[in-house]
Amino acid sequence: MNGQRLADASALVSHPSTELVPLSELTRFDSPRLSGADNEHVRLLAESDTELPPILVNRRTMSVVDGMHRVRAAELRGQEKIEAVFCECDDEEAFVLAVKANISHGLPLPRSDRNAAAERIVSSHPEWSDRAIASVTGLSHKTVGAIRRRASGEIPHSHTRLGRDGRERPVDAAEGREQAGRILAERPGVSLREVAREAGVCTATVRDVRDRLRRGEAPVGPTRRGPGTAPPNTPPNTPPNTPPNTPSDAAAEAAPAAAPQAAGALPRPKALARIDGGADHDVDLAGLIHNLRKDPSLRFSESGRTLLRLLDVCTVGPQEWTRISENVPPHRAEIIVSAARACSRAWQDFATELERRSDRQASG
Repeated sequence: MNGQRLADASALVSHPSTELVPLSELTRFDSPRLSGADNEHVRLLAESDTELPPILVNRRTMSVVDGMHRVRAAELRGQEKIEAVFCECDDEEAFVLAVKANISHGLPLPRSDRNAAAERIVSSHPEWSDRAIASVTGLSHKTVGAIRRRASGEIPHSHTRLGRDGRERPVDAAEGREQAGRILAERPGVSLREVAREAGVCTATVRDVRDRLRRGEAPVGPTRRGPGTAPPNTPPNTPPNTPPNTPSDAAAEAAPAAAPQAAGALPRPKALARIDGGADHDVDLAGLIHNLRKDPSLRFSESGRTLLRLLDVCTVGPQEWTRISENVPPHRAEIIVSAARACSRAWQDFATELERRSDRQASG
């Protein structure tokens, strides 16, 4: 193991370089190891001739996120300082980083500790899917699901789950289909990809819902509903799982145009802002990036963290850009103009390629 690998385990590393930190400045350990440090492992590290790899420290609190055994070993060696990589996060984010680091290197984390860590993460991040939490704790998604069910009365209820790919999906698949159906009815020209984003389902599901609507069927078939649940718009006292009345082709064609707001129906979802080369000037870029930072598929990958750092540079406001431009040395203005335009073209090429790839996946 080396320092770079340790840095890669961190989702919120502020800077990849290491710093020498006095051991006296380090504060409490919030370790996922319930039994504390393993004294034998500490002794082996202290007696080793190799240099101790950098530890991971939360700069906000100076607490050790990963490296409890290395700190103890350094103390046994008589060291006054130790190399560290810094991250900046709150306590719950630091705990997730600690768990992920402890299952990827060093002394293996016992299963009982991983189960306890999963229970804590289920409570602190209820919107994460079972598979996303499993990828952090080294457990199976079925084990995480069982832990979630046992703790269901103690954790906040969420109607969606955030998966490892960073996409939110409804816990109830029927709810996502019904929402997709409402969007298609209200905005007939909307793309499958945009409906999928707003409804929290995959494009294949949206395509199926669209086809069902064209055939005059309900967005959700009887087999997709829970037992004893009647389809929407079913008259009272109708036995469960009775197929809904099938409208004529003419009525099906007219349905998208009418789209009245049914009583008790969910409000129309807001259209997501889309960055397409400058057409949307009112996009809240800082807000978008803030939401992206919550996405585990970006936070827990090196390329995702790089992308977030690059996007963060673009959140400078108009006044700050004006201040910067006013302080550009006149003899460097031409070069900076060329560099800025090259950066702009690079971002535009990146956006175009990403959009093409998304369109191919949506149409596939």
